[in-house]
Amino acid sequence: MSILASLAKAYDRLPNVPPFGFSTEKIGFVISLNEDGSVASVSDLRDGTGKKKVPRLMQVPQPVKRTVAIAPNFLWDKTSYLLGVTAGEGKRTADEHRAFCEMHRGALAGTADPGLLALLRFLDQWSPERFTQPLWPEEMKDQNVIFALESERLQNIYLHDRPAARALWVDVGARNGDTEAVCLVTGTMGPIARLHPAIKGVWGAQSSGASIVSFNLDAFTSYGHEQGENAPVSEAAAFKYATALNTFLADDRHRIQIGDASTVFWADASDAQVAEAAESFFSAWFASQPDEGIEAGKVGDALGRMRRGIPLKDIEPKLAEGVRFYVLGLAPNAARLSIRFWLEDDFGRLAGNYARFVSDMAIEPPPRDGYPPLWRYLAETAVLGKRENVPPNLAGEWMRAILTGTPYPLTLLATVLMRIRADGEINALRAGMLRALLVRNFDMDPARTGASDKTKEAPVALDPHNRNKGYLLGRLFAAYEHAQMAALGRNVNATIKDKFYGAASAQPRKVFALLEKGSANHLSKLGKQRPGQRIYLERIIGDILEVMDPSNDPFPPSLSAAEQALFGLGYYHQRNEFFRKTDTVTEEAAQ
Repeated sequence: MSILASLAKAYDRLPNVPPFGFSTEKIGFVISLNEDGSVASVSDLRDGTGKKKVPRLMQVPQPVKRTVAIAPNFLWDKTSYLLGVTAGEGKRTADEHRAFCEMHRGALAGTADPGLLALLRFLDQWSPERFTQPLWPEEMKDQNVIFALESERLQNIYLHDRPAARALWVDVGARNGDTEAVCLVTGTMGPIARLHPAIKGVWGAQSSGASIVSFNLDAFTSYGHEQGENAPVSEAAAFKYATALNTFLADDRHRIQIGDASTVFWADASDAQVAEAAESFFSAWFASQPDEGIEAGKVGDALGRMRRGIPLKDIEPKLAEGVRFYVLGLAPNAARLSIRFWLEDDFGRLAGNYARFVSDMAIEPPPRDGYPPLWRYLAETAVLGKRENVPPNLAGEWMRAILTGTPYPLTLLATVLMRIRADGEINALRAGMLRALLVRNFDMDPARTGASDKTKEAPVALDPHNRNKGYLLGRLFAAYEHAQMAALGRNVNATIKDKFYGAASAQPRKVFALLEKGSANHLSKLGKQRPGQRIYLERIIGDILEVMDPSNDPFPPSLSAAEQALFGLGYYHQRNEFFRKTDTVTEEAAQ
């Protein structure tokens, strides 16, 4: 199913969404009219106090899509159109107000509805000079405003809610969509949307909204068609898919941020509760901020069991089959939106791919704060750890690989290695990413290789029997560093990691002879202070050198990217083994 078709189908299942021709907009004030067109009151609809007042979300006739042209909305608008007043310079405010009046005089001509007649009389009587306090507050300027009859205001009935207004709005929409064709989404004949509704809420996109489908240059047109005629989508289908997508983007239960990709997701199941459970699972997998209620409840318990390797069919059988799941990643691209990824699959298969991802990322010792969300891993690929510095496209490519079970993007490997060389930080998150890339992209899964080939596996924890030269060199580098720190203390201005990690992991032959010479000096000094520790370190270094294969060039002139990843993995394992041994000795001494 296409993106637009699946979104249009999702609209039919969503509760409390605007009906066709309406949308949810931020409304600040309501002007209450008497039947003769005079103003009875002006009411502030915003919630909150002081400067923190927030406009109320209300369903109103769908707004026009404005570019540079003057185009008024039906029965509501901002004050420059509706009243001819604005807080700024307002070089074309008079033209905007004139367009609002002319449009409504034409649309409402011949009406007998008392509310619509009151609006026409108000427009005939109104002039911008009458906008003065106390009736007209200064903070009303540039807010969205609606109308109501004074006799109906207390019942929260507004002009656009009146049956006559809704009937007129349907007629106005029908006149605007004068081109009919077969809709590519529904397959039915109907009026074609010339311009599609704006999509709002995508991180980094224009606040006024951006488009998924648009044709605004001659180069984009075909066979003389203009705008939406190039890819005919009916007014109803365009409204449905845009409304559903905007609803998902505004709801944290259906939206997560993955790098620069605003990701929305939804489930399609015969049982609404089952669909909601699937969405809760997915949100818990990748959410930027864990929901304490979910983590502590049934979903959190099931999530923990999945991360321990228990299949979803043994945890929630209803979710394993019969639930169709959709994931859409959007990123800004000028006035348009780019599709970073689009996925449609059974939820059970997605759960299996997620469990495989968790297995790939397993590392010992694990991250201190428990299982981290995906954005924490992505932050490790960014300069200064800032989300906005995550390399473009990387988040979307990695997310697609996770959900489809395909190889991870190799740009992730290059980026992690580059960040390690740049800042010298090798933590659990980066080590986990290196291991995941080795397991999936370079076929180094210990569960598959077993004991058959100890040079082609990426272990979860320290493996003294691993014979891969990259892994052994990483362990040896960590041993040399520990010898330096033991001999000189932790207050060294620059450790060998600070000076030589990049060269040692890429071109070991140039560096390790120098490191071996330096370690001999450090061990000699350590022997005068703590002979026992010297013997321990010499044994560790000797064990590592003994496993190396002299016939297989243990100090090669260069290491491949995969071997550099194994170097980092070996370093991480061996370095943390030293700290674990130190902590154990300290605890025993305390007892």
